[in-house]
Amino acid sequence: MARLAQLPASLRTALVERRALKVIAGLTNFDAASVERISRAAGLGGADVIDVACDPELVRLAAEVSGLPICVSAVDPELFPAAVAAGAAMVEIGNYDAFYPLGRIFDAAEVLAITRRTRELLPEVVLSVTVPHVLPLDQQEQLAVDLVAAGADIIQTEGGTSAKPFSAGSLGLIEKAAPTLAAAHSISRALVAAEQAVPVLCASGLSAVTVPMAIAAGAAGVGVGSAVNKLNDQLAMVAVVRGLREALGSPDKAANGGASLNPGLARGQGVARPAMGSKLRVRHGPNRAEVLWNEAALPLGVEVDGYNTALEAAAVIGQLGTL
Repeated sequence: MARLAQLPASLRTALVERRALKVIAGLTNFDAASVERISRAAGLGGADVIDVACDPELVRLAAEVSGLPICVSAVDPELFPAAVAAGAAMVEIGNYDAFYPLGRIFDAAEVLAITRRTRELLPEVVLSVTVPHVLPLDQQEQLAVDLVAAGADIIQTEGGTSAKPFSAGSLGLIEKAAPTLAAAHSISRALVAAEQAVPVLCASGLSAVTVPMAIAAGAAGVGVGSAVNKLNDQLAMVAVVRGLREALGSPDKAANGGASLNPGLARGQGVARPAMGSKLRVRHGPNRAEVLWNEAALPLGVEVDGYNTALEAAAVIGQLGTL
């Protein structure tokens, strides 16, 4: 679709290659410090896009610290234009799970109405719309088809809040993801049958165990929220995002024989993401560390700013590559 061509090349490629990773900060998360931590971890861990609450200041903050395209989420179309003016690359109608505990349910007619109003306000902006998991699967399929006809460029699934895993370990993770995996399978096929083959993002209840299943089910990428945004430690967030990235596959390793670097970086932070298997050594000055690593005969030097000691920088890098 023509609007998708406006997305940054890295995100477009991730969707085409069916390995897109969206980290979701939360529709009701207006805590700047929290959004900053999540966004920085998304950038360091190798995500393709960060989804934040629909607030211009959060858009600017997330873009600055992550270096990633920004998606904003809301259920009020009138909030979107200001966020787009602040730099959001796309908008998302969804994250309904914030409302379910309050007894607020979105039916097909309401989601369609919000979609149409959003498209009226923003005719040229990429629009992603989540299909509510509370609908039976056949109704989810029909709604997805109707949403694309109404102007949606990306369809997102959900289902985590409807899943009740009974098992521990990997089996429990699969049980938790089952509703959104089923939705991704059904919706992606319904869209193809209707000759509306837009990208499908599978979200809710996913983990490194189940994101490959989402792709196998027909998704072009995944959205992950609570697995990252419920953590309190940024290093733990980075590690989770990196695990998700590895589970989905990294284009850098494929294109460069496992030796590539995608700086993907936080603008103004200079934090680079080394390839897995990199040999790292660190030396430091008063307020920064310089990280060097060697791949084959080609040495590369990268300055890592924003950490007070070499130990802190090495800890972050250690979450991203093998020391």
